Amino acid sequence: MDITTVGIIGAGTMGNGIAQACAVSGINVVMVDISDAAVAKGIATVSGSLDRLIKKEKITADDKAAAMARIQVSTRYDDLKGAQLVIEAATENYDLKVKIVKQLDAMLAPEVIIASNTSSISITKLAAVTGRADKFIGMHFFNPVPMMALVEIIRGLQTSDATHAAVHAMATALGKTPITVKNAPGFVVNRILVPMINEAFFVLAEGLATPEDIDAGMKLGCNQPIGPLALADMVGLDVCLAVMEVYLSEFGDSKYRACPLLKEMVAAGRLGRKTGQGVYTY
Repeated sequence: MDITTVGIIGAGTMGNGIAQACAVSGINVVMVDISDAAVAKGIATVSGSLDRLIKKEKITADDKAAAMARIQVSTRYDDLKGAQLVIEAATENYDLKVKIVKQLDAMLAPEVIIASNTSSISITKLAAVTGRADKFIGMHFFNPVPMMALVEIIRGLQTSDATHAAVHAMATALGKTPITVKNAPGFVVNRILVPMINEAFFVLAEGLATPEDIDAGMKLGCNQPIGPLALADMVGLDVCLAVMEVYLSEFGDSKYRACPLLKEMVAAGRLGRKTGQGVYTY
């Protein structure tokens, strides 16, 4: 299947980032959100992001104009009817995603592929609420989408080879590097990353080194661009804790127990950059 038009549900950080990546690559986009204000904010973010690329001389003003012309915004699901692929990029909430996916399934033509940009919710479970489970897949983009090369393509138990091939080709056409992953909590990247962050909190709690030295050690010793504690502050300590709790309940393995210090800091409201204080003060 040739994917020339992509629908995107959600004009927030991930949705507008995916819209930009598609439009710059020559794919038409219909970006839908619940209010005019939300879609206006989303399209303004894309415009600002493209302006920064012009300043850096990565694209021209004509490139920007062409990309912006490829993005249609709407508050109506009906406008998605010309898309061959619709990507759900709403808030990470199971009930909300189920509601959206059911609505899409009811109105889209049977051959249209539905993808979810979830970072943690089971693709198999989401696919099961639709009548097109073979045409349901995960496309986990990474933030900021225009800059990050990776897309995790997650196959639910029911995802067909044809669906996987079409979405893999489309991700490659965006200039991304897709990796194929079976459905499991955290997929690949977060399955490895979040327990590593959690272990850094154990190292901190045991007083083995200062936060600065823990982060310097991982940056210089493992060639990471940012240390695990600084990354936790960026992601949000509450998010890291929630992910660990999902792993513990889903896998039933004690190696996924959250560090008591991480729990304590979340209880204190020290969630990282978004609250002005986490491991570090901002």
